[in-house]
Amino acid sequence: MSEAAGPAAGTADYDIGRILKALPHRYPLLLVDRVRSMTLGERIHAVKAVSMNEQFFQGHFPGAPIMPGVLQIEALAQAAGILGIETMELAGTGKLVIFMGIENAKFRAPVTPGCLLDLHVEFTQKRSRVYRFAGKASVEGKVTCEAEFTAMMADPPA
Repeated sequence: MSEAAGPAAGTADYDIGRILKALPHRYPLLLVDRVRSMTLGERIHAVKAVSMNEQFFQGHFPGAPIMPGVLQIEALAQAAGILGIETMELAGTGKLVIFMGIENAKFRAPVTPGCLLDLHVEFTQKRSRVYRFAGKASVEGKVTCEAEFTAMMADPPA
């Protein structure tokens, strides 16, 4: 499937309804608002619309709101989760994509309210239930953070 074709045949965008089916996250920790494109088994481009109403801006930082870098990485991980769940055709099964490690994280520029945070993630390695990803977040083409991370498919806790 080509990236231009979108995440599924005949679908140009992946809306919040499909995101909620793929991910267990809910507000205030759901950090992906839309999927712009996805090539199953390869890459995803998702978007987080950063709003002043985000709870973390109350304390990070009053008078100078900046999205915490760890939440940018979480947004990348959630995009990777959508890619993994959809690639494995596990949406709606309750399977989880769980962080195992984060490496080479770098924070390049602040993310402030009103930004559209572009989330670009690609598979770098696939083994059984363990996957490695590389991700970059950016605003208007300027990289704000990047990281490599490892995750695994798992059943939810009993």
